[in-house]
Amino acid sequence: MLWIILLVGVAVVAFLVLQGKQKAEQRLADSREEAQRWYERLGGQTMNLVADSDNVAARQALVDAGERYNAAGSQLERATTTRQYELAKDTALEGLHYVRAAREAMGMDPGPQMPGLSGQERAGAVKEPMSVDVEGKHYTASPHPSQQNAHYYPGGMVAGRPVPGGWYSEPWWKGALVAGAWGLGTMMIFNALIMPGFSSGAVEGAYSDGYADGFDDAGGDAGGGDGGDFGGDFGGDFGGDFGF
Repeated sequence: MLWIILLVGVAVVAFLVLQGKQKAEQRLADSREEAQRWYERLGGQTMNLVADSDNVAARQALVDAGERYNAAGSQLERATTTRQYELAKDTALEGLHYVRAAREAMGMDPGPQMPGLSGQERAGAVKEPMSVDVEGKHYTASPHPSQQNAHYYPGGMVAGRPVPGGWYSEPWWKGALVAGAWGLGTMMIFNALIMPGFSSGAVEGAYSDGYADGFDDAGGDAGGGDGGDFGGDFGGDFGGDFGF
């Protein structure tokens, strides 16, 4: 009788292990197909759009979309886990946001809404033109593309700080994307250009409702200090290296 009970127990455990393995394999396959679907969609839309040579904003947005396409392809080639496929999907989705921006800059219908990106809602979006001078250089931001504001960003948390979606005169946030932490120069621009936008209403988003407390949570006093305080895991927010 004891042997029968033991055999039944072993059989049940083996069945549960096999069932769990099958479910994990199915989740992996589903994640791979989902990432591949968005990657192929990005590739098709990127290749089908050509901006006029004098449309600087649209051309730059398409360049950024192409970078995301290449990065997503590399991530797909290396992916072996569900999480890695999710990161590749997020990269492709970000690229599609740049495609929408390019279409907007060309005066075209931007197409259907895309799924939101990690941190995008919290970071909000630029709703009014903003400008500031930092160390003798003029920086501007706008909700609309122009020759002056030709660098699009879809919005999100960059190294623990909210960069609102909008069109900028310079891609000043890219240094923090690459390094995973804010340098002194980019932090000065952030403090001068973005922080006042949250308090004045020029930037709207979840972050603006309690921006003062949010800055404390995001990594200390927003007024300056050790750049390491402004760090954080960029990969966790944006899905890995986007190929900058």
